[in-house]
Amino acid sequence: MTIRSGALVLVHLVNPTEKFWGTLDRLETVGVTFRGISLDSFEEWVTELARREPSGLGLATMFVPLFRVERIFLDEEVGEVESYRRRFERRVGARVEAFVSVGGTQPDPRDPGDSGSVF
Repeated sequence: MTIRSGALVLVHLVNPTEKFWGTLDRLETVGVTFRGISLDSFEEWVTELARREPSGLGLATMFVPLFRVERIFLDEEVGEVESYRRRFERRVGARVEAFVSVGGTQPDPRDPGDSGSVF
């Protein structure tokens, strides 16, 4: 599989060590641009969205120079471990695309999108 623009990814950074989840915008020789949230804040953000509470947390669009990027993983299930996408959709009850976007369009977090079955 190839990691392409629009894919949900986990980005591991160094100096300082940080981990983010979000949507890949561009991967270039100079760096990576993505829209995401720190894994340290992910659970709290999902909990607020699931409760339909106003959230003080949200996604940010970031450019990170390539020398800081240690790894980029596709957000996919590994064995019995569920992906962050599945965890999000199970708890919030809406497709992740209603909350995550790239390319300048900002989704409205109050609109859960298609709240039908996500699997």
